Amino acid sequence: MELREQQATDDSLTHRDFLFAVLNDEVERREAKQLHLRLRRASFDSQRTIEDFDFAFNPRVPKTKIIDLATCNFVERHENVLLVGPTGVGKSHLAQALGNRACRAGYSVLYLSAHEMLTKLRASRADGSYDRCLAKLPNPDLLIVDDLGLRPLEHDEPIDLYEVIRQRYERGAMIMTSNRAIEEWHPLFVDELLASAAMDRVLHHAHVVEIDGQSYRQRKVS
Repeated sequence: MELREQQATDDSLTHRDFLFAVLNDEVERREAKQLHLRLRRASFDSQRTIEDFDFAFNPRVPKTKIIDLATCNFVERHENVLLVGPTGVGKSHLAQALGNRACRAGYSVLYLSAHEMLTKLRASRADGSYDRCLAKLPNPDLLIVDDLGLRPLEHDEPIDLYEVIRQRYERGAMIMTSNRAIEEWHPLFVDELLASAAMDRVLHHAHVVEIDGQSYRQRKVS
């Protein structure tokens, strides 16, 4: 406020211009506070952005497609983004970078590794909070599930994953990353009918982004 008052004196601002500047400052302050809250609630591993992704290290990364997804139109349309490819090609970075963009566009986001999500659901079965835990996952505008299929699904995990997919179908957007090719997702669900129902929903309205090439981590070491 003191800086604005000094500016008003130095620049001979009218009362109307001074009031506009003060109100604009308050709007920007509130928007910054809300953005900080959305980023914190997203629970990203780290603050990754599209701008700090090194597209030059791997020309096989479809930059045009990623930039198009960064508009976050897929979030508005409740569509899925499937990032698949070998380890180290930037899937998790891109997933969180798209999530960061969604936060900046005003959407609510939640980031979880597949293992973390399924572990929480399994634990909730034990303490009787399963329905409450499962009900939280459809809430964010964008749910990011990282590293799906890194390990086989066990016990009730295929059913839990199906339930997450079913509840979010056409109600909220998802980003899923995996080292497994899309055709390898089917066996994760074990049961044929469950797999068909899950994959039909996952692939409907889906943007499949296949990334190949060298591992960025290995290149950094070499």
